[in-house]
Parts: sequence; structure tokens; C-alpha cells
Amino acid sequence: MPRYQSFHPRTEIVFGPGLLDRLHAYRGQKVGIVTDAFMAQSGALDRVKASLKGCDVLVFDEAIPEPPLDTVSRGARLLADFGPDVILALGGGSPIDAGKAILAIVRQMSEGRYIPFVAIPTTSGTGSEVTSFAVISDPANGRKFPLISEELVPDVALLDPEFVRTAPPKVTADTGMDVITHAIEAVVATGANHFTDAFAEKALALAFASLPRCFANGDDIEARDAMHQASCLAGLAFSAAGLGINHSLAHALGGRLHVVHGRVNAVLMPLVIAWNAEEPEAAERYARIARLIGLDVPSTRAGVGTLIHAIQGLNARFGIPSSLRGLGTDMEEFSHARSQIAAAALADACTTSNPRKPSQADLDALLMQVGG
Repeated sequence: MPRYQSFHPRTEIVFGPGLLDRLHAYRGQKVGIVTDAFMAQSGALDRVKASLKGCDVLVFDEAIPEPPLDTVSRGARLLADFGPDVILALGGGSPIDAGKAILAIVRQMSEGRYIPFVAIPTTSGTGSEVTSFAVISDPANGRKFPLISEELVPDVALLDPEFVRTAPPKVTADTGMDVITHAIEAVVATGANHFTDAFAEKALALAFASLPRCFANGDDIEARDAMHQASCLAGLAFSAAGLGINHSLAHALGGRLHVVHGRVNAVLMPLVIAWNAEEPEAAERYARIARLIGLDVPSTRAGVGTLIHAIQGLNARFGIPSSLRGLGTDMEEFSHARSQIAAAALADACTTSNPRKPSQADLDALLMQVGG
């Protein structure tokens, strides 16, 4: 444990009715928007632009999942030429991550001029609207890797559940399980403390209660609002506490096999919890989570088991399989690339804050288990 720790959330988080009025602060300014084609066509972008009256607006709507380097470069050139006073990212984790990477480049090209960054998430999953993390990809080399810098933390996050109301059940489940993974990993991470625990534990309480409701009825706006806030709370927690090998393996698998991030996190979670729980302090923390969400915990070991069972139950309810084979993964490619995937996971920045230190052989063994 470090000699001292600090916790300094820096994002203004706006929620509640009429929150888009916060955009009136940029009246008369040049606003660069980073989003994707779906947001541009769905009406969400129009709703945002309607709150930017009097602004000179430029839209880059080419963000795609796991934003590749060439997309980031293209967006950065476009926005740098535009010279925005503020950059706004609208969408799920990928448009926000693309916005972060573009922002970093544009700020460098703007000779030190500070450009504020506003994030409007349209999925309840990544928590990217409050974190110092972004994930981009290098398809030419089959890699997916995280960027970590305080410069990537948005200045303002606007949490409007209306933007997630129409998310289909499968997307709701995949992104929601990502929230749960974030919060669980934050609780057991080496950087965890009472402050990060407060955010992570509240996120878990909200997510376990609300995610099944969102999955069953997307128009349950109370549950949608709770999940949206749970996602943000989990983001605050892991941005300070760190993550672990659940995400390291998910990043490596996603970069090579292009599996959906939240879904593969859900598949990995039971195995990773069981492996980490061999470390006694981690086992105690997992048991604490089980108590928090109302499970029967007669002992630490039993608590770990009931937590794993609860996650398996959510996966089954949401139609998430228990193996990569069940996800429809190309098993021949997986077998061929497994050692490289294990090596990439070991080198991933998230591995450093895992509660139990793995070797490449340990990660390879977990990959063998999850293959199915």
C-alpha cells in the first residue's frame, strides 16, 4: 500500500430535469462534437444541438467501437482546423473515448490553450464521462490498449437517463455488466480506500437492484436513472482505485478477437473472482460485496461462492454464455493467439492494480478455462 493516497474527482456531474440547459454556458462559442453515426441519425444529436443555440458547431460523427488510431487522427485534424472553444462527446464509451483521444491531440496542437471537455453518455456502462481512461485500438497490430492521463478527465458530465431509454436489452445487459465489473474490481484493487469504496459499493447496490429492471423494461426511467448514476459512480471509483485482470484479459481478448467488451467481462468475472479470492484480503472484500447486495454470507469462502453464483445468475438471465466458445469466438484463432493474448493482458496497465499478482502462465490458464 502506498505511503499516502489522494482522491480528487474533478468532473462537474450534472443530473436531473433540464440538465441540457447547462450547455447554455457555451453560447456564442465554437463547439466541436464527437459522436457516431447512430447518434447523428437517432435524434440525440439534434437534441444536443438545440441546446447550443448561437454556437458555431462542427460534428465529427465517425467514432466506432474500439476507436482505431486512424479514426482518432482524422477527427483530430478536422477539429484542430476548426479551432473549437469546447469539445463535446456524445455517445457510449467509444465516442467518449474517441473524444478524449482527439481532445488530447487538439490541445497539443492549440499551443497550450485550454479546451474544456463535456461528456454526455448514452449508455450506462463505461463511466468514461468521469475517468482518466480511454481505450483505443491498433487494428493493424491486433491490439487494444488503454490510455491513462488526468488530462483525459472530462470537465463536465451530463447524465440524462432519457438518452439510454431506447438502448435494447442486449446492450443494456452488456454495458450493465461492465458497470458491475468496474465496481467489483475497484473494491478489490490495490488502490482501494474508504473514499473509492463509498462510490463502488453504492454503484453495486444500485446496479444489482436496477439492471434486471432495465433489462426487463427499458422504459423504467427510475431504473434507467439509477443505472446511469451507478455507471458514473463506478467510474469515479475505478479511476482512483484501479481495475484488475478482468479488464486486462477483456482488453487483450477484444483487441485480438473483437468480442464485445462488457459481455466478455461478464464471462470472465466468475473465473477471475475465484482466482483472486486465493488472496485472503481479496476474498474478504468479495464477501463484503456479497453482504452488501443482500446475499447469505456465513463465512468468507461462502461469501465468495455466493457472489460468483449471483453473477452467474445475472449472466444466465441476460443470455450471456459462460465461455468464449459460447460467445461464438473463432476458437482456432483463439488457440493460435492465446499466448499472445496472455502476454498482452500481463502488460496491460490494469494488471498492476490487481489484488493478486499474476504470471503470464496464470493468465494463460485463465484463458484456457474461459475458452470452453
